Amino acid sequence: MAGLDSTTPLPTDIVLRTQSRVLEIAFDNGARYALPFEFLRVYSPSAEVRGHGAGQETLQTGKRNVLLQAVEPVGNYAVKLVFSDGHDSGLYSWDYLLMLGEQHDTLWQDYLDRLAAEHASRDIDTTTRPATGGSCGAGHKH
Repeated sequence: MAGLDSTTPLPTDIVLRTQSRVLEIAFDNGARYALPFEFLRVYSPSAEVRGHGAGQETLQTGKRNVLLQAVEPVGNYAVKLVFSDGHDSGLYSWDYLLMLGEQHDTLWQDYLDRLAAEHASRDIDTTTRPATGGSCGAGHKH
């Protein structure tokens, strides 16, 4: 999370669209995005997905049918998204959501390319997760 400053556009509207399976978000700079649930899940800013540093990302698989069950505000800077697969540990800051919207097409193609390179599937979850009680020591929920 890059953090907010005085130039960070703020959301003016956030709408959960369960039928179309997108989170619609509008910003005060006029930008509007419809971010698919699967996209939001595979690009979660959580340590479980992103790791604790460059090169430690975990490719998320089997998320095609994931649902977004709740959008919970976190202060005046982010939302916590609760997904149907139990994932709820990422905080989506306004700047991160804006970046996801701006770079959606590039990020989505990168995700599809990584799936293909790993012979992985959007339909079958083969994600390798760290063993419970690992040496992270930071108290992160995995």
